[in-house]
Amino acid sequence: MKNWMANWTNAKLCDVANLILGAILFVSPWTFGFDAGTVSTNAYITGIAIAILAIAALAAFAVWEEWLNLVVGLWALVSPWVLGFQGTTAMTVHVVIGAAVAILAAIELWMMSQIPPRLTTGR
Repeated sequence: MKNWMANWTNAKLCDVANLILGAILFVSPWTFGFDAGTVSTNAYITGIAIAILAIAALAAFAVWEEWLNLVVGLWALVSPWVLGFQGTTAMTVHVVIGAAVAILAAIELWMMSQIPPRLTTGR
């Protein structure tokens, strides 16, 4: 039971971090002066998606939320190349936040695979 609670707390911390990262991505067009249009729109939509998934995960945990967070994080990571805004501040923000969200989602998915804890023999 104790190990499950530790994993639950760590998962909630990851979700809170994702909520903060989503909010940062959402406000980044104003904060960093992104170009209007595709770059800013991508930051708004991706930031909102990350934040909504984090709130949903905090409210009632489900495996699909972590998989979607992984996908959205990876999208933020590759979107500068897909949408053509490499070499900009917007690219740096998207790559850093996308990588962080994807890593946090991967950690949560890994933690879920550890529940229940693996049984070991005492030999």
